[in-house]
Amino acid sequence: MDTRRQGLARQLVPFLAVAGVSAALWAGWLGWDQERDVHPDGSTTGPYEAWQVVGLGVCLLALVWWGTRYGTRRGWRAEIALGVSAGLTGAAFLDWSDDASGLFMVGVVMVAAGSLAATTLVSVIVRSHFSDPSC
Repeated sequence: MDTRRQGLARQLVPFLAVAGVSAALWAGWLGWDQERDVHPDGSTTGPYEAWQVVGLGVCLLALVWWGTRYGTRRGWRAEIALGVSAGLTGAAFLDWSDDASGLFMVGVVMVAAGSLAATTLVSVIVRSHFSDPSC
């Protein structure tokens, strides 16, 4: 395999792995809960409970921390943040695409933008903290 293909593989494999793990985390925390809660006054909430979203966030934070911490040594720069964002965006699209109003795309775009911003911020913080060889 030539050097160019090896470089592409070194970038693509971690991206796809992190995207797959992120999508699996979405499915594990949020994907199974599809029913809205109807309150006595007729209002609805959900389908997700706060503990589900917090659980997903904590797992994703750990994934980004680990991926950035150990991926920096392997030359991964943007693969972790982009992989998490791609996995969550794809999972949100698949999970919400049965919405007849078409407004699900607004949520999907918000997931894409928010996850990319958050994972980039966490990656920068982790990378700056662990760039010191004494850590």
